[in-house]
Amino acid sequence: MSYKILIVDDHLVIKAGVSIILNGEFDNLDIQYSSTFSETLEKVKLFNYDLIILDINIPGGKNIEMISEIRAILHEVKILMFSAHEEEFYALRYIYAGADGFLNKLSSEERIVEAVKSIMDYGKYLTDDLMDQLNDSKFNKELLNPFDKLSKREIEIVNLLVSGDGNLEISNSLGIQMSTVSTYKNRIFEKLKINNLVELIEKYQIYN
Repeated sequence: MSYKILIVDDHLVIKAGVSIILNGEFDNLDIQYSSTFSETLEKVKLFNYDLIILDINIPGGKNIEMISEIRAILHEVKILMFSAHEEEFYALRYIYAGADGFLNKLSSEERIVEAVKSIMDYGKYLTDDLMDQLNDSKFNKELLNPFDKLSKREIEIVNLLVSGDGNLEISNSLGIQMSTVSTYKNRIFEKLKINNLVELIEKYQIYN
């Protein structure tokens, strides 16, 4: 009996590489591919996959909402999130949203095989570090979305920054001094544990 896998990624090299690794370790795999989220949904309607290896930043994707949209069509499918982002910062939110595991794209061949084998055998792939995060979040009631730490005004400024506005445009838009904008930006970066606008945009795309 074959195990049917859908690899969802818009980079050909990634799809080919993961496929070669898995075919070299497992027998009777039926591996298919998708490059966009809309294509993924169409394939999920047609085929009964056992596992979807899902890139977080797939074109047309909607962050954690992708999980519920896929499961609305294929209820029992296992979903392994695949990302260039560090597990420490992003995995927990996707696990709570219903993903069955989280795997960094820079993982070794052994780790990729381990993740797929774990999902095949046990239905989950959770590293020791991720298990510690899960346990800590239960006791500490950790916020899953770091933007929830921000005030209403800080969220307004985040939205303007992500839209491409500079300090002057934000100052004019909100009717505040440019020095006040800078103060808010520093406070936002500190709360989100980031250093620059590029990191802000990247984190914003993940959580919003």
